[in-house]
Amino acid sequence: MKNKKLSKKQSATVRRLMKYLKPHAGLIVCAFLFAVITAAASLFTPVIIGRAVDCIVGAGAVDFKKLTLYVCILAGLIGAVMLFQWLMNLCAQRAAHLTVRDARRDGFASLIDAPLKYIDGQSPGDLAARISVDADQIADGIVQGSTQIFMGVVTIIGTLVFMILINPWIALAVAALTPLSLLVSYFVARGTHKYFTQQTRVRGELYGTSEETIRNRALIAAYGYAPRAERKFGATNDEFKDCGFKATFFSSLVNPSTRLINSLVYAVAAVMSTVFAIEGAVSIGEITQLLLFANQFARPLNEITGVITEFQTSLAAAKRILDLTDAEKQDDSGDALQTCNAITIDGLDFSYTPEKPLIQDLNVDVPQGTLVAIVGRTGCGKTTLINLLMRFYDPDGGRILLDGEDAAQYTRSSVRANFGMVLQDSWVFKGTVRDNIAYGKPDATDEEVRAAAKAADIDGFIERMPNGYDTVIDDGDGISQGQKQLINIARIMLTDPPMLILDEATSNIDTRTEKRVQAAFDKLLRPENGKKKTGFVVAHRLSTIVNADMILVMDSGKIIERGTHKELLNKNGAYAALYKAQFARESA
Repeated sequence: MKNKKLSKKQSATVRRLMKYLKPHAGLIVCAFLFAVITAAASLFTPVIIGRAVDCIVGAGAVDFKKLTLYVCILAGLIGAVMLFQWLMNLCAQRAAHLTVRDARRDGFASLIDAPLKYIDGQSPGDLAARISVDADQIADGIVQGSTQIFMGVVTIIGTLVFMILINPWIALAVAALTPLSLLVSYFVARGTHKYFTQQTRVRGELYGTSEETIRNRALIAAYGYAPRAERKFGATNDEFKDCGFKATFFSSLVNPSTRLINSLVYAVAAVMSTVFAIEGAVSIGEITQLLLFANQFARPLNEITGVITEFQTSLAAAKRILDLTDAEKQDDSGDALQTCNAITIDGLDFSYTPEKPLIQDLNVDVPQGTLVAIVGRTGCGKTTLINLLMRFYDPDGGRILLDGEDAAQYTRSSVRANFGMVLQDSWVFKGTVRDNIAYGKPDATDEEVRAAAKAADIDGFIERMPNGYDTVIDDGDGISQGQKQLINIARIMLTDPPMLILDEATSNIDTRTEKRVQAAFDKLLRPENGKKKTGFVVAHRLSTIVNADMILVMDSGKIIERGTHKELLNKNGAYAALYKAQFARESA
């Protein structure tokens, strides 16, 4: 029963892959056509060789005229095999690469469209492996392998027909033994699929472990975690080695087993041909043809069984990338939100898992131009609230109102376009400084980019770089965290959104740079045109939020205190305790 279910899964995977092959049907048809021509040319080769042999060993003198003709035909057939096999491979390769491109594109698009909760539940390295390595496996096994299998089937059928025309009894004996080879291939291949599936899964884990180690190499060194990281990688690597060895070992049984049966077929054909030759039923040239056909009959079977290994690997890889394309899509339908300046949070409920409620019945009114600071211990729901405002997650209950309208009626992209966000872990990509600043507004002019950099107080630093705004930077090439944060703020300066979020953006930088970041953020909140922006600040350093219009103190997903800095100190409650404790630490 298990094997039947497995077979159904494989069939479903193949059927779904057909939709990726369909747009490239022309190339595939050409590949199959060239495969037929190649097989035909290969089939006529033994016929010409046999007739040439009869010219040499037949009765009477050697007919050099006929022999020369056969040699020329043979050369032409060999040339045709080479040419059309090259054309077949060219078309198959082209179709394979286009198919992989489409599958990889859909996988990446699904990754982009997937909700954040799906991404958070996956290993980044495993997701990267699906889009890169697993997609390539499809080309290696399924697309190109299908062409080889088709050519092999044509060759087997054609060879059998030619053998029947020469001597049906020998052809019958060869055909009778062939199912043994196919049965061996079938049973071994069916049993090895689980090992190839396991191999692709562990490969993803291996990529994930490698990516995690490389990304956190400084932390690993600081905590002396290197030996444990090596053991963790070693365990995954050993598992990959074991399942890879089992997959290779069992699949490698196919080829020698079929070769043994094919050698038996060849031996039977040779013995029977000799007997018929002694009786005068066949000529020496026909014996040559029969033996060449018997060998040619066996070769495609060996090639097909060799393709089975790649085919099994490809099916397992295709299943993984198709699972990625099946990931839950995030609906982004609705109206486009133009401009929003005020937010009302009404009875908000949210939890990452149903059994662990986090935010419960949260209510906040944030008028336009209000700077809201959110404080509290780690895990109290501060960043979760920001994620809900940005619609990275949707609430389980209650509503978030934007200028009095439910945020759920607007597209996520238009809601997010109204926020400028600076996170704790700022990000720059490989590209010029200009491209990094213009990330949110690619069509910005050089003057606009430079003005944004000046407003963020980073123009001087950029001008001191080797090529100024044309300097190519990357996330790990020596740019400080503070400089990255200022580049991120310059991005927001350029797009000039109506609302701002600063999510612990100063927690990883020094005090001097913190003041520069804070000054730049203040410019964003209080622009020269006098129109105040609505802002949210999540901060651990309470000294940075003393001027906030509203401070929300959260605990276990609830607001336990709210007010200004002065009001909360006068209450002498949770906020006052936090502030005094932090002030005491900073003064010590």
